[in-house]
Amino acid sequence: MMPGLSRLLDRSAIYLAAARMPLPDGRDPRLTEAQQVVDSPDFIPANVEPAKVQFAGAVGFQFETPRPGPFAENNTVHGRFYRCAERWQERPAILLLHGWNDAVNHYFRFPFLAAQFNRRGINAATLEAPFHFQRSPRQLGAWSNFLCPDILRTVEAARQAVAETRSLAEWIRQQGCPAVGLLGVSLGGWLAGLTVCYDAHFCCAVLLVPVARLDRMLEEAAFCRGIRPAWQGRPVAVGKLNLTEGRPALPRQNILLIESIHDLFVPVETMEELWLAWDQPDIWRLRHGHISVLATPGLHGRIIRWMAPRLLAHVAK
Repeated sequence: MMPGLSRLLDRSAIYLAAARMPLPDGRDPRLTEAQQVVDSPDFIPANVEPAKVQFAGAVGFQFETPRPGPFAENNTVHGRFYRCAERWQERPAILLLHGWNDAVNHYFRFPFLAAQFNRRGINAATLEAPFHFQRSPRQLGAWSNFLCPDILRTVEAARQAVAETRSLAEWIRQQGCPAVGLLGVSLGGWLAGLTVCYDAHFCCAVLLVPVARLDRMLEEAAFCRGIRPAWQGRPVAVGKLNLTEGRPALPRQNILLIESIHDLFVPVETMEELWLAWDQPDIWRLRHGHISVLATPGLHGRIIRWMAPRLLAHVAK
C-alpha cells in the first residue's frame, strides 16, 4: 500500500483512539502501588490453574478470571471456541488475541480466520481482553478502558490478561489438545509476547504489529496524551512490560514478528529492537501501516502456512 494512504489510515485511527481515551479527573493514579505490583517477584506467577470453562451454545463460553478485581463485568471472561468437526480434542489449538478496542478483528476477522484454521485441522479460540466489549464496567464513573489514568489498574489489567490467556490454554491442554499457539494483534500481540516470556508451554507465537515498548507508547503516542498528566512527571518503571526487556521461553524458530514499516502506532525502530533482543526470530517487514497491514492480501493464509506445521507436528500419527 502507498505510504501516504497507510499513514492517513493510522492518523485517522489515532484521532478516534484519542477521542475515546479517558481523561484524568483528579483521582489518584496510584503510581506507587503500580510500581510495587510491577516489581513484585510474583508479578506473573510461575503456575496457573486451568480455567473452569462453561459453554453457552456451540461456540460461546465464559469463565471466571483468575485475577478478580472490583468490577463484576470484568471478572467474567468471555470467548468463543471454534472446534474442529471431528475429534477436536486430538487437534492443536490457536488462541487469537485482539487489539485495543479492536472490534473489527474480534467480531469479524477472527471468525473468518478461525474457519481457515479449522480447515487445516486446528481449533481456534478468541478471548475478550480485560475492560473490553462485554467486560466494560457499567458502574457510574468507572473508567471502562484498558488504558486509563489509573496506572495501577492498567498494570493489573495487563497481568490479568496474561493470567487468563494462560488459564484458557491450560484448560485446552487438559482436554487433550496436544499443542497451543498464540496469535496476537497490536495490544494482543503485546499480551501474547508477555505471555510467552513467562510460559514455555506454548508451541508457537505470532506477534502482529505488537506494542514492543509500552514505555514509549505511554510517553509518546498521540492518543495517550490525555492520560499523561496523571503520571505527574513520575512515570512507573515498566521494564517488565516492555517486550524488548523480556526473553521468550520459546525457541526463536517458533516465533514470528510482523512489522509494518509505515506504522504510526508502533515505531519501527522498536520492532527492530525487539527482533534483536529476541535473537532474530522470523520477521516479516510489510509495506503497510498499523491499520492497513490487516488488509494485506494473502496475509491470513501466509500466517496459517507458517503456524500449521509447528502446531500439527505435535499431533499423533
